Formats: sequence, C-alpha cells, structure tokens
Amino acid sequence: MAVRSAGPADVRRRIALPGTVLGIGLGGFVDGILLHQILQWHHMLSSTDTDNIGLRYYPANTVAGLRMNTLWDGLFHAFTWLAVLLGLGLLYSRIGRSRGRVWGSRMLWGWILVGWGAFNLVEGLIDHHILGIHHVRTGPYQTWWDLGFLLLGAVLVVGGWALQRSGTPVDLCSDSGRPSASPAP
Repeated sequence: MAVRSAGPADVRRRIALPGTVLGIGLGGFVDGILLHQILQWHHMLSSTDTDNIGLRYYPANTVAGLRMNTLWDGLFHAFTWLAVLLGLGLLYSRIGRSRGRVWGSRMLWGWILVGWGAFNLVEGLIDHHILGIHHVRTGPYQTWWDLGFLLLGAVLVVGGWALQRSGTPVDLCSDSGRPSASPAP
C-alpha cells in the first residue's frame, strides 16, 4: 500500500496552529524584552493609576512598585515561554522527517507573523484599551502609541497571511525536501 503525501491544504492546516502559537510566544518575547526591559517604556502594571478596573497603583519608580511590576513581567514572560514551548512541541509532532526544511518554509514564517500580530491585537486591545493597565509608551501621545501597536498587529496578521498563502508546502513526511504534491485521486 502506497503512502500518500499530504496535499497543500493539509500542510497549511497542520502548520497553522504551531506557527500561530509560536508567533504569539515570540511576539510576547519581543514586547517583554524590547518594551519592558531594554527601552523600559512600560511594565505590566505601570499604568494602574489610570486603569479601567481599579487595581492598586504600583509606580515603577519605587522599590515596592518595581518589585510588583517585575513579578508581573516575569509571569508574562513565563506565559510567552510556555507558548513558544507549546508551539515547538506542536510543530515537532506534526512535521515528520522534514524538520530541517520546515524552518525555511514561507508557510511556517507566515503563520508565525500571524501569531505575532494576533498577540499585538489581543494584548493591545485588552491591556492598553479595555483594562488600561499599561500603555506602549505613557505620556501625552500614549493613545497614538497604543493605536500604532494595534496597527502593527494588523499589518503582521495581513502580511503573515499573505506570506503563508504564497509559500510552497513542504511535504511533512518526506525525506526528499521536494514541495508537497497533491494527493493522488
């Protein structure tokens, strides 16, 4: 009995979830490492003095406030780390023998960008706008920074979707490295 290769639609479905979960985790890492730690524009609870849910204020310029913000930043990083591990585990379980080739796949990188954009959209809407617990950059233009974050998320989703649609599926079970062929009738 001959083994049939996965068709392009099947490959897209199999890579979509792992790629999106990886993108959520990696997008969270970019946010946490770049905006929270390197640029220090905000922390998880740095705008709780003006939030929409009445949390206690933890000013990042006090030791106690910085400790609480660092704790919540750490919990955020733990979540993004788990998302990356889950995405890698899902990807590993779905790609058969083509593990080396899949990393060059436009489909995978497209889905990673979709996940990163989804992270920006969800985190931006919930934390910046609905809860108001922090903003991209607090100050007179914080609404513009927050809207730019959402716009970047939308661009990543659209660009990632287009990239994954333009990719040639990798046969997830083949040793050959050739693009996936449509299944035989």
